[in-house]
Amino acid sequence: MGLADQHLTEGERIVHSFHPHWKRLIVPFLALIVIIAASSAAIYFIPSDYQYSGIARITVAVVSVVALTLLSFIPYLRWKTTSYTLTSHRFNISTGVLNKKDEDIPLAKVNSVNSDQRLLERILGCGTLTVESASDEGEIRLRDIPKIQLVRQELFRLVEDASDGNIDGR
Repeated sequence: MGLADQHLTEGERIVHSFHPHWKRLIVPFLALIVIIAASSAAIYFIPSDYQYSGIARITVAVVSVVALTLLSFIPYLRWKTTSYTLTSHRFNISTGVLNKKDEDIPLAKVNSVNSDQRLLERILGCGTLTVESASDEGEIRLRDIPKIQLVRQELFRLVEDASDGNIDGR
């Protein structure tokens, strides 16, 4: 998960690496259960003496597979292939299922780090992290960051170290 060791620069180390919070998987999981239940019921209740029962069952199965792919499997793949890596030099955001997009924010260019949590997010321990940098991107909002307070503290500490010229406390 995150950056591979061969992508790190000399003296750079991984501080924290993580996926978005698991709450992103609640709706795809519920969709999985509903689709399986509905398709099973539909296949069960198609009368066997019906002339086109075989075609109807195949149609239900095909529609179910397509719905499962779109509503459960693809969101899971998006969650699994999205990773955030905080290193001693940069904050890396990697996304993409078929095509991969890597975005690096050098810690020396970060101006501010903010977090926002709604009530449910506070209960679950996740939130939205806003990183403002002096780059072309400007402000980047990352939703559903797990352990938001820990990530924010680590990021802020590393940004302070980078602005002081200290790397890894040196």
